[in-house]
Formats: sequence, structure tokens, C-alpha cells
Amino acid sequence: MDEAEVALIVGAGPGISASCARLFSQQGVKVAVAARDANKPALKALARDHGITLIACDASVPESVAAMFDEVSRTLGPPRLVVHNIDGRPRDVFRKSIIEVDPAAVLTTLTNSTFSAFLVGQQAAKAMLSLEGRDGHRGTIVFTNASAALKGYPRSGAFAAASHGKAGLAQSMARELMPQGIHVAHVPIDAAIGWEQPDGSRAHRLAGEAVDDNMAHPDRIAELYWHLHRQHRSTWAFEVVLRPWTENW
Repeated sequence: MDEAEVALIVGAGPGISASCARLFSQQGVKVAVAARDANKPALKALARDHGITLIACDASVPESVAAMFDEVSRTLGPPRLVVHNIDGRPRDVFRKSIIEVDPAAVLTTLTNSTFSAFLVGQQAAKAMLSLEGRDGHRGTIVFTNASAALKGYPRSGAFAAASHGKAGLAQSMARELMPQGIHVAHVPIDAAIGWEQPDGSRAHRLAGEAVDDNMAHPDRIAELYWHLHRQHRSTWAFEVVLRPWTENW
């Protein structure tokens, strides 16, 4: 029997990352989840209930990212599936006009999002290029992004710049790495993401409670990520834009 695959999810919370961790684990994959604060209750629950390995990592720091990949490779094995799932926006950058936004908050947004995506993508590529291909497939790198990757909204310059940068990085990596057997996928999500609350409802902290599937379901996003990882190389998708059926776009 083939040795179990390893997945690394970078940037963790109760939404997409938690759903990915649960689904990948159910598929027999050894899963590591990395976050600055690995003691979040949602992450502790993943470790307790699903055997997920938790790693503390600041994904905006090169040494921290390199150490994270070393730890995963040493304890679980080199990852064949890596998900970068970091939004990167500090709260004080939200809905600020170009003349009022704090330059320090802009730099933080770029560092947390685009630069961390580069660092994670670089280390993932190094790890996967050292692996033998399985039917020509060495591994998959998935970048979660937002609708700001496709259009710059008013009063959202910092996030638009970061999201466009992440999209360009993913496209460049795909053109470079896909001929070498590494599937790179970019997934802009044009939606609020409503994850399950303790009472069973789904909600987003800013958009409120989900009604009639008007918010993206993180479990369904995780299913897409798994499907991308399992795609045949003759039909690798690079970019998949997700939005609820009610979204105005």
C-alpha cells in the first residue's frame, strides 16, 4: 500500500482551513495545520477530534516558513498538498479611502497576504520537486484568494493590491511548475464564507447569518480543493472562481 499523503494548510481558523483539515483527514491524508496562534479553540478541536498536527508559524517570516516545512517533512513526511489560506487584512485597513488608509496597515496587508503566499509557495515547490511523481503528479499548491483578485473595489486599495499580487504569483508559479508535475491552482472566492456556529446555524462575523445558501459553505470549498488535488494532469484547472448562486457580480 502506498504511504499516506501529507497535506499542509497554512493560515487556520474555523472556516475553510478547518473544513479542509477534516476532509483531507477523512481521505486518509496526514494533515498539518499552521497558524500564528496554534492554541485557537477551533484548532485544538481539530487536533483532539481528527488527529491533526498543529504548528505555530508566522507565514510572513522566511525563517518561520522554512522551519514549518522542515517540521512537517520530519514528523509527517514531505507534503504533496499545500493550501495557502491567509487573507492578510488587519481590521484597520477595512473600508479606508486611499487618502486615509495607514501606510503601515497597507504594508502589513501585503506582507501577510502576497509575501506569505510567496514564502509558502517557494517552500512547497522545493519540497515537491524533490518527490517522485505519481502518474506524473508531484503535488498540488492551492492559493485561496478573494474577489479583489479580479476587481479593485473602492476604498479597498490595499487588499486589491495584495490580492492581485497573489493572483499574479499563482499564475507565474503555474506556468513554471505545472510542466514539472506540480499542479498550482488559484481560487478566488467571491462571497462571504459562513461557517457553522455552535447552534448549528451558519454565519459570517460581518455579513451576519447565512440565509438560503447566500454564503459560501466552507465544507463545499474543501471538496473543491480535494477535487483539484485529484484532477488528472490532462485537465488541470488553474483558476476556479467560486460564488453563491445569489451573488451579484
